[in-house]
Amino acid sequence: MSVFAGLVERLADLLQPLFHASAAAAAIVLFTAFVRLLVHPLSRAAARGQKARAALQPRVEELRRKYRRDPERLRKAVLELHAREKVSPLSGCLPSLLQMPAFFLLYHLFSSTSADGGDGLLSHRLLAAPLDGRWADALAQDGVFGAAGAVYLGLFAVVGLVATFNFLQTRRSPVDVGAVGRVVPFMSFFTLVTVAVVPLAAALYVVTSTAWSAVERVVLYR
Repeated sequence: MSVFAGLVERLADLLQPLFHASAAAAAIVLFTAFVRLLVHPLSRAAARGQKARAALQPRVEELRRKYRRDPERLRKAVLELHAREKVSPLSGCLPSLLQMPAFFLLYHLFSSTSADGGDGLLSHRLLAAPLDGRWADALAQDGVFGAAGAVYLGLFAVVGLVATFNFLQTRRSPVDVGAVGRVVPFMSFFTLVTVAVVPLAAALYVVTSTAWSAVERVVLYR
């Protein structure tokens, strides 16, 4: 059993009196939120970097007009501007990249049916749906509106609401979050596909992380 699986299992034991058979599912949600909280400083750094670059954008546009016939001089002038204002061109994306190892570790744990030896974490359920099962299993068992299928419908509804919220917030945001930042809200809709094909344990991780990102975005880019 991995260290991560052991921690989640112990958390599930603590939550057992409150959540009973769904204690492991609740533990996955809380553990994912805890890890996102640990890497929150990186998200704050990314937000500060994006705001700083957005503040410099009018001056960058002036340089583009001034050196529109000299790309090399334009590149140097933009780099000098960022250096003078102590703004790194990578300040917005580098923290996000540093978060990826933690996310991949969690995703591997919650999507591998052998992550806990097969008789621990993934042997639990969320209501009527087993954590090691997939939506296809729920459909084959009792259909879309069956007990297990209803669990997935609930997750799809949460993801749909979060994705719509992200999309609307991006359109209203006064901060230029760059090309990557504008694509991220649309990626939330692809989370629906992820939830449909991965084991339920991994789906809980994805949904929790996506919802956290939505709330974090409101706080950091208001």
